[in-house]
Amino acid sequence: MPHVIVKLWPGKSEQQKARLAEAITREVMTTLHYGEESVSVAFEEVPSKDWAAKVYRPDIQDRWNTIYKKPGYRM
Repeated sequence: MPHVIVKLWPGKSEQQKARLAEAITREVMTTLHYGEESVSVAFEEVPSKDWAAKVYRPDIQDRWNTIYKKPGYRM
């Protein structure tokens, strides 16, 4: 039952988020062989001023060994 959380800066439209959720769902279904009913996708908007404290350090830096697509930046 994959649940994917996308953390991003505010400002993307509902249409953009819906299209990304559809694309993520399709890829999870294709790659991991789950049915659509098993996949959920959420979005968490994090202001840029809070990114380092609320996303980068806890989710990226502190979990570096679990990141399959590493960012091209460091904070």
